[in-house]
Amino acid sequence: MRHFAGAAAHAGTLEHLRVAHLTDLHVGRVTPFKVQQAAVQLTNAAKPDLIAITGDFVCHSQLYLDQLTEVVRGFEAPVVCVLGNHDYWSGATEVQRALARAGAAVLMNQNTTIEVRGQRLQLVGLDDAYTGHADRAAAIRGLDPKLPMLGLSHIAEEADGLWAAGVPLVLSGHTHAGQVTLARLHELAIGKMAGHRYVHGLYGARASGGAVYVGAGVGASVMPLRVGERGRREITVFELGKQPGTIPEHHQEQPPGPGRKPSPRVQYERAAKVVARERRRARRGERS
Repeated sequence: MRHFAGAAAHAGTLEHLRVAHLTDLHVGRVTPFKVQQAAVQLTNAAKPDLIAITGDFVCHSQLYLDQLTEVVRGFEAPVVCVLGNHDYWSGATEVQRALARAGAAVLMNQNTTIEVRGQRLQLVGLDDAYTGHADRAAAIRGLDPKLPMLGLSHIAEEADGLWAAGVPLVLSGHTHAGQVTLARLHELAIGKMAGHRYVHGLYGARASGGAVYVGAGVGASVMPLRVGERGRREITVFELGKQPGTIPEHHQEQPPGPGRKPSPRVQYERAAKVVARERRRARRGERS
């Protein structure tokens, strides 16, 4: 469990809202189901007003969608989420239906306004940028600049564009914090080799401009190995309405790495992978 205050902009417009952030559940055979259940129990014990989950609900498969529904249904607070690359690889429509059965709201390049304890909060959900589904213009359309905002994006690098639209804090995932954080291996593998500007934790400036938080995630997509304090499975609680620096926090804001944008060819290959998998599933369905 990690704790942080919200952005300074929230302090002027919200009295106090507690948001629990989870990401990369990866419900499936790689991550034991008891880990998912423990995440639900810990989250509920924190008594959040809202739960935000930033993508990668499954792991390469639709075989565990019933378990996904069971996990998300176990949360006691309202759940709002966005999809990640694994959800598109596995079948975004089916994952979205599983989440809807659990009562979760899925934002796909959309924003919505919720009211909790008499306070209104705008949620901006950006669809998965890794597979080419993000549309920032659609996601921010109709935002009320007078109301507080919170952004959700599976890929943290999309936060820069949301800051420009007035969203002061963005929650994200995808990197798993590298899973192995000894000797700064996560910064080497996820930062320098994979080209991410934001690897794990809090980046930017909550007092002005904007900040993004990259969660370490709950599940794993390849192997469940996690080594190092920063790589531990994680639930993060944000106290929106609290000024930064007024509560004990896990770590301070960090400067981003240099980053490296994916080339047009890489972007095309990522999008094509989703289409290829959709076609394979369609052919299997026709044969069966």
